[in-house]
Amino acid sequence: MTTDADLVRAARAGSDAAFARLVERHQAPVRAFLRRMLGGSFDMADDLAQEVFVAAWSSLGRLEDPAGVRSWLFGIAWRRAQDRMRSGLRGQARDRAWLDEMQAPAGISPEDRLALADAMATLPADQRACVALCLADGWSHGEAAEALGLPLGTVKSHVARGRARLLAVLTGGSDDA
Repeated sequence: MTTDADLVRAARAGSDAAFARLVERHQAPVRAFLRRMLGGSFDMADDLAQEVFVAAWSSLGRLEDPAGVRSWLFGIAWRRAQDRMRSGLRGQARDRAWLDEMQAPAGISPEDRLALADAMATLPADQRACVALCLADGWSHGEAAEALGLPLGTVKSHVARGRARLLAVLTGGSDDA
């Protein structure tokens, strides 16, 4: 059986096939590790695993001990996961700060704001965008149509249907939209 060190040496000499064998050998464990680190997020773990192997390919010449490629790959994975988690925390902090700065309309409780956010999440993406711009941000239908690249009539119908659906979800009524 070819060892990892043999494959690293061959990959350093320019063998794409040798590096592909290293990827085959280590990608499942790296992906599993990343999934555990990222709370089970399969898509994010798969994306990061791909980044790990791209980074490994480009820095293979800096690997000091070819026999230690496995721990080296996991080290890259660990650092990428930490970067992603820190980035996520920074994004959450920005979102919290933005929400804290927002002026909540008088009389709307935090529970109602959460219910509205949950109801918005049930809308199809195009309806949600139209509702967010026209109802929440005060844009005209024409401005929203231009920004979203949609016909004016489509924006108007999305706003009307979205409003009806939000009201139905928030009041427990029937959703005919």
